[in-house]
Amino acid sequence: MAYSPQLSVLLWSVSFSTAQWCYQGQYSCNETCRAPSDWHTLFPSCGRARQSPINIVTSRAQYDPALTPLHFQGYHDAHDVIVENMGHSAHFTLPPTLRLSGGQLPGRYKALQFHLHWGTDAGPGSEHTLDGERFPMELHIVHIKESYSTLEEAETDTSGIALLAFFFQESAEDNLHFNVVADALGRVRYTGNSSAVRAVHLGDIMPPDGELGGYYRYMGSMTTPGCQEAVVWTLFHTTIPVSRRQLVKVSGELEFWTGKPMADIFRPVQRLNGRSVFRSAAGPVPPSPAAAWLCALAMSGLHWNAH
Repeated sequence: MAYSPQLSVLLWSVSFSTAQWCYQGQYSCNETCRAPSDWHTLFPSCGRARQSPINIVTSRAQYDPALTPLHFQGYHDAHDVIVENMGHSAHFTLPPTLRLSGGQLPGRYKALQFHLHWGTDAGPGSEHTLDGERFPMELHIVHIKESYSTLEEAETDTSGIALLAFFFQESAEDNLHFNVVADALGRVRYTGNSSAVRAVHLGDIMPPDGELGGYYRYMGSMTTPGCQEAVVWTLFHTTIPVSRRQLVKVSGELEFWTGKPMADIFRPVQRLNGRSVFRSAAGPVPPSPAAAWLCALAMSGLHWNAH
């Protein structure tokens, strides 16, 4: 039988019939899915007090000398992974041989998957914000404690999941290491599509090892339903460069399970509710997205006149 995108959407919609959720940009008044402000009606944890993402106010982050550099194992090795359109994002599976420890994490963790959050074209799309500003894209690398076999098991532990987050900054030139990710997304346009991705070096996509000592740390939740409050968040200062062409390509490749273009896939920031945000000693605070755009413009040889 020939592949039908419409059939794929229908089957996925049926599977979501008992608990549908969607992003704000995907929602319209005639949709049966729940927008982020109503996720808690289907998933009670989404309305609890320790939710993510958050806005990080850099001047209020508390310095913690125990936040030493993390230890990464296997991140620079080549791995064959599978990317799949999950209907609300695309997940890249990772082998458990990628391990994470140090940095006052409560144990050793093994990798599960990574995924991206983006906006529309090259517009704002990160989940976390920094001093109220949203970056064009955010990378999440999901890990669970070594003692657990599944994400569901780890979600029962308040520190069962370690999530690494990286902001992307617009640059004047393509990030050649990122092309393997952008190209893979183009092969999984419809919900349920999957594709093999050969020889992925995750460490090459991330900033250099020597620039990973600066980060923020707080306790929070998963940013999609069921919003389980089981996450130790680490958000790095050093950003990942990506060109406008690559940002536009990524945000135009996929479709939601409803058949609409997959854009603006980020949850609004949540209240801090008395939680503390800590920072390590090393690393500068990244420039705002607007400042980075002006820098990229200058590097491209163009000039901007404010008058």
